[in-house]
Amino acid sequence: MSISRNVLLGSTGALMMSVLAGCEAPQEEQKNRFLVIEQQANGKYVVVEEMPTDGPSRAIIREYDANGNMTERFMNEDEMKALAEQEYQKVQNGTSETLQDGAGSAGMGLAGTILAVAAGSLLGNMIGNALMNNKKFSRNSATSNRSAYSRSAAGKSSASKSSAKKSFFGGSAKSSSAKSGGFFGG
Repeated sequence: MSISRNVLLGSTGALMMSVLAGCEAPQEEQKNRFLVIEQQANGKYVVVEEMPTDGPSRAIIREYDANGNMTERFMNEDEMKALAEQEYQKVQNGTSETLQDGAGSAGMGLAGTILAVAAGSLLGNMIGNALMNNKKFSRNSATSNRSAYSRSAAGKSSASKSSAKKSFFGGSAKSSSAKSGGFFGG
């Protein structure tokens, strides 16, 4: 084979490796959630526990009764979805507390809390992604979720961003011990 043909084959191979490395980027998938939502002394709600689930989304709501005693009730996916849809309509009208400065730090109403934590799994990825691209919504969502799972997932996403390295053509290629490092950064 001629040198020019070897160069062409090598360049084509490098291009293919770069394209394939770009295909490895995991797509963030919205999973159904099991939530424990607790009412605060100020009447607002925060998520205190969150776990992904293979079944439908559902929640345990811990609230104070008229005597000041903590009670628990179960909320199924249909009830959660109805509240999330109502709050999403308020987001579109600009009246949702999820869009107000500092709303999430003291908690939010039950519908706002559910929308903030489970919008993607209840209303679909497109709506969830659109909401998370809104800086105020995203900030309030993060502060109203006090679960260990949320903090762990946030740590993983920032760790995965920092462990990504640039490939030869500028795309991000995630390194792993199973892959061997190649000449082109793959």
